[in-house]
Amino acid sequence: MHPTTTVRRELAWTRSRFIAVSGSISNGSSCANVVAFFGHINVCVDRISGGMKAKIDPPYVAAVVVTVCSFSATAPLTAYAAAPALALAFWRNGLGLTTSVAIVTALRRGEFHRMYRGERRMVRGEQYRFMALGVLASLCLTAHFATFMSSAKLTSVAMSTALVATQPVWQALIAVVQGQRLPRRIWIGLSVAVIGAVTASGIDIRSGGNALLGDLLALAGALTLAGYTALSERARGGLSTPLYSTLSSFVCATGLLVTCLVTGTPLMHFDRHTEIAVLGMLVLPQLLGLGSLNFALGRGSATTTSVLLLLEAPVATVIAWLWMGQKPEPSTLPGLLLVIVGAVVVVSSSTTQSESLIGRHRAPHSRRRPRRAGTTVSGEAPLARHRVARSRSEAPRVGASVPVLAPGGRDAVASTEALAD
Repeated sequence: MHPTTTVRRELAWTRSRFIAVSGSISNGSSCANVVAFFGHINVCVDRISGGMKAKIDPPYVAAVVVTVCSFSATAPLTAYAAAPALALAFWRNGLGLTTSVAIVTALRRGEFHRMYRGERRMVRGEQYRFMALGVLASLCLTAHFATFMSSAKLTSVAMSTALVATQPVWQALIAVVQGQRLPRRIWIGLSVAVIGAVTASGIDIRSGGNALLGDLLALAGALTLAGYTALSERARGGLSTPLYSTLSSFVCATGLLVTCLVTGTPLMHFDRHTEIAVLGMLVLPQLLGLGSLNFALGRGSATTTSVLLLLEAPVATVIAWLWMGQKPEPSTLPGLLLVIVGAVVVVSSSTTQSESLIGRHRAPHSRRRPRRAGTTVSGEAPLARHRVARSRSEAPRVGASVPVLAPGGRDAVASTEALAD
């Protein structure tokens, strides 16, 4: 029997079992019914995992859970803090850059000095073009932090995180502008996400005011994040991971500082709650979130991780509801669900397409002719061969810069790049 048929039968059995148990619970909330409910959950999980013949990796699952929960705290902490969004964005990036540099220099001091001397010699000639692209990408990331965190102050956390989740939609449209052809599944995902965004924003469009401005800023945050990813893909072709990570962090923190100074945004003298919120942004999304994401990407698929990161929107909504009393409007829930579903379709379809292209153009290992020691290919000089090998070693690995990212991608991009070297 085909494995897909087996899984379908198991899912049909699971659905009927859930309906039966849910009906028994609705008739009476006795302890026996609750125990039976959780017992049937375990049975369903065992049957599905046995039908799919898949092995669950507990460390990977734990890392993804920590990553999603850490990233989901960004919007609620921003809405909770009694400080301007630009100031919060600056302190999050500034403290994150300082902490990261301190950790790297303390744990990898020799490697840091070798990297600094090597990068100082490397930045010359053609490298300045990639440096310029890196600066433009970092400015897009700066605009993303400013718009996204400002939207969390003006509209609800549910709307802000869900509209930022449309980043894969903008990423696909940028690919169309660049001349790429998208498969039908991506266009279906785009349509579903757009319909969901319009449906969810209906109340804010009718009411206008700050809520509508917050929705527009969230969409701008998704667009600028897509621009950052597209420009980073080009800049990373000529810059190593340490140099690009340092460049993007420095430009982002500097850009936010300049923006705060120009707009007259206060950067000091916050109350105790705001200081706790800033500390939470540093510990949760900046350090714990990125660290657990690095671990998860090292053990699991990038596609699976990107799709699971889309859970940031519903988790952030639940956190804001329980902590701040921001109960989402029932009329916006179908639209928010459509946004997430459309983004999942775009992410999975885009990653599948890129993997198929990589596999199609990769030469089979069996076709490579073995060479004797000391020989060259097509008369190439030993020095040229050494340069080619060095350029290949410095180039980012496949998957180091994913064209389509989840909303967690604003935090995930840097950590995904860190896996390249």
